Amino acid sequence: MTVTTSTEALIPDEIARAAVLPESYMDEKNVTYPAFKWLRENNPLGIAKIDGFDPLYLVTKLDDLITIERQPEVFANGLKNPILNSQADDAFIRGLTGGSIRSIDVTPFMDPPEHTAIRRLINPWFRPGNVKRFSDQVRVLARREVDRLLDFDGECDFAKDFGLLYPLRVIMTLFGLPPEDEPVVMKLTQEFFGTNDPEEQREEIQLTPDAAGRAWTAAIASFNEYFHQHTLDRRANPTEDLLSVVANSRIDGELIEERYCNGQYIAIATAGHDTTSATLVGSILAMIENPDQLRLVQRDMSLVDRLVEESIRYVSPVKHFMRSATQDAEVRGRQIKEGDRFMLCFPSGNRDEEKFGPNSHDFDVTVDRGKHAGFGFGPHQCQGMMIARLEMRILFEELLPRLKSIELNGTPRYTQTNFVGGLKSLPVRFEKA
Repeated sequence: MTVTTSTEALIPDEIARAAVLPESYMDEKNVTYPAFKWLRENNPLGIAKIDGFDPLYLVTKLDDLITIERQPEVFANGLKNPILNSQADDAFIRGLTGGSIRSIDVTPFMDPPEHTAIRRLINPWFRPGNVKRFSDQVRVLARREVDRLLDFDGECDFAKDFGLLYPLRVIMTLFGLPPEDEPVVMKLTQEFFGTNDPEEQREEIQLTPDAAGRAWTAAIASFNEYFHQHTLDRRANPTEDLLSVVANSRIDGELIEERYCNGQYIAIATAGHDTTSATLVGSILAMIENPDQLRLVQRDMSLVDRLVEESIRYVSPVKHFMRSATQDAEVRGRQIKEGDRFMLCFPSGNRDEEKFGPNSHDFDVTVDRGKHAGFGFGPHQCQGMMIARLEMRILFEELLPRLKSIELNGTPRYTQTNFVGGLKSLPVRFEKA
């Protein structure tokens, strides 16, 4: 890989490590966000060179994120790994695939025209009109989960006891998966996004330099094994659930290969679960730290939609995706070379003072922030964003009126990940309204 190595472009090592390494995201407030702020002010498209990783351009401004995401012909997903791994992890995956970095047939690893064809298969299911059909179903789930939360008698771990469970149950219901499979699906989703977190990795994964790659491929294999029989069942006996829609998708009249089915299942099950759960739990911590915002929404529930958008912006559960240049180009005055890699830093874009004002680090439901980077841009924009908005809005409508107060009852803990994640523990004490 050839990148500019001028002093002007190179990011100081301490800043680069704070923005890139998974362990930095265990303390976003004191490590990651200050590094992003420094980058936006001093080197918004700089080069990080960290031992064990490819050189990377860190994209920290919202306008640059939009520019890159909306040009897939110049900044590709599938050219190299769209998820940042260490060189050892990528080498392990290539060793399994015969040289390809593509370990899973899912749209973030694809570019047009393949990406267009696969994404088109279930686009109609995610359109607003279709998503709206599930409002009553999701509300029943939300009410049941809020009832269960309030039965904890004033104390619980909001992340473990509630935040992880509600979105998982929504996704499993939409898929049509049996409730008794919940522990299996929960375990798989946490292993999938916890590949850099020793607490989330499988016991058999040794802490070698390529441990994350080993954990990633093991989680994918388990997902494929789990969904195999479900695909066969839905093809033999089609239903109206999302699992059946995917299993019976066709291109040119032919059923899609099972590897594409598995990619869709995994993307929906993991992203649909973990991004929403991280946002919900993170929003509760934000309202604990800003009780005036909680009271504002409780007094005026018409602010719930604003609360949803502010939560997505503020929490930013998707930390990054990668892009690779297919040709020489120019971004923010930098001369880009073919093959250069870019880390799209979504949390930084969502705190961009140029777009969100000098108080961009504040959690504030009274401000219309406008367009944020929480769902991405361009052809890879989050396909399930309408479902995510629906389940968060309904949850807030059901939960907030029933809370008199909520406060911390211990130390919050974050997942060790620079990809997708957030709080994995949030001990709280609450009083019912």
